[in-house]
Amino acid sequence: MRSLCLLALVPAASFARDTLAGYTLDPVHTRVMFAISHAGFSNALGTVSGSTGTLVFDPDDWTRARVDVRVPVARIDLGDGDWNKATLAKSLLDAEGHPEARFVSTRVEPVDATHARVVGDLSLRGVTREVVLDVTLNAIKRHPMPPFRRTVGFSATTQLSRADFGITAWKSVIGDEVELRIEAEATYDGKADDDTTIPPSPSTQEPTP
Repeated sequence: MRSLCLLALVPAASFARDTLAGYTLDPVHTRVMFAISHAGFSNALGTVSGSTGTLVFDPDDWTRARVDVRVPVARIDLGDGDWNKATLAKSLLDAEGHPEARFVSTRVEPVDATHARVVGDLSLRGVTREVVLDVTLNAIKRHPMPPFRRTVGFSATTQLSRADFGITAWKSVIGDEVELRIEAEATYDGKADDDTTIPPSPSTQEPTP
């Protein structure tokens, strides 16, 4: 009887499962793609692979999410070696002086169960500006391949002005507006055996290896 009385004094919330968890970004399955006008003739497409970072995420409460991502600018790929070299030069991205870009979230504004606006500070070429990402939660579930850890996958888009980051060279050839698309996967930091309960995924699609 005494035990029951003590239990009654403990808030019910203390028995609720806390779904806030830490994840590490998967650099193999995370990529940043950008599109920018090439003298009005076409939109040049490029990608950057190898991003690293951390994510804290609760699918039941997006407002608690936090993300810190570093993007290795020197790994930019526009499909041509000379074009890559020109883009990384001091007059444009200055990869030697600023080898990485960094995004750190400051707040998350949920839209619905699978969508949110992630507001944060993007640091690029020594300049920091606020950027808003439109994010879609694709899936959160145990990965079907070893080590079978819980994995979360997102897609995100945004637009930014390169001039806002001091990248103003070649205005007659390179457009100012940059469209960004991000595909990201992150893996649960704990052991697979710790995942006794995994939140249901909002996606019905099978994940790719």
